[in-house]
Amino acid sequence: MTPPVLAGVDGSPESTAAAHWAAEEALRRGAPLRLVHVWPWLTDGRDALAEPDHLPAAAQRTIADAAAGIRRAHPGLDVQTDVVLDAPADGLVAVAADAGLLVLGSRGLGGFTGLLLGSVGMAVAARSTVPVVVVREQGDAEAAEVVVGVDAHASAEDVLALAFEEAALRGARVRAVHGWELPPVFGYAGWVPPETEVAQLEALEKKMLALAVAGQRERHPEVDVVEDVRLGAARALVEASARASLVVVGRRRRTVELGPRLGRVAHAVLHHAQAPVAVVPHD
Repeated sequence: MTPPVLAGVDGSPESTAAAHWAAEEALRRGAPLRLVHVWPWLTDGRDALAEPDHLPAAAQRTIADAAAGIRRAHPGLDVQTDVVLDAPADGLVAVAADAGLLVLGSRGLGGFTGLLLGSVGMAVAARSTVPVVVVREQGDAEAAEVVVGVDAHASAEDVLALAFEEAALRGARVRAVHGWELPPVFGYAGWVPPETEVAQLEALEKKMLALAVAGQRERHPEVDVVEDVRLGAARALVEASARASLVVVGRRRRTVELGPRLGRVAHAVLHHAQAPVAVVPHD
């Protein structure tokens, strides 16, 4: 069975938009949609799920209203609902473990407030074992590109695979964006290299990008690919997001004493991208 697409809902317009985005994604994948409302005030987290009769009326209304709206818009979709009793980030990360994708709104009420400013949603994106999509209300769902950030010197197949799969599902092309920087020695020396030298460096970066995406090109011959090399990784992805239906970035799984965190590029793209952003954990 195809793993469900999971959407966190809290009654806010942003989470409603995210739930509808998740419903369309579930239909593309042929997967069920699971709507989850995290209710953090009733338990210390030792109970995983509550029986419907034991839930506060507000929680029941929130999840029921969300499900009703989705079912009206997509009558053939299998929609499941749960209220999770836990701290918001902990509950979402735990319940998403068996999902194919976790979808959140860019901002919201309760636990989702300030998602793009470092609260619950940022914590979930940094800790989730499955890809997390953060959906803004704006964004061109009909855009013809899926943009993916590629580190051509250390590419992650999980990140590229999701981007190519999403492009194939949408009938879209992939824009593989590799942002690069001039060697630090130029900054230390205090001078700008000549254009010929920059061109040589850029040509090398283009070759590295071509090698990085070659495997996914072979696996998805039906997907058109644009290889895009620019100075500045985060800036390049944010600029490309203006014409994207989805932006895909990677996040390394970290088991250090400071705990999991988002990388610099993923953090910047989540704050500034003009399209939904998928954060994909990888080794």
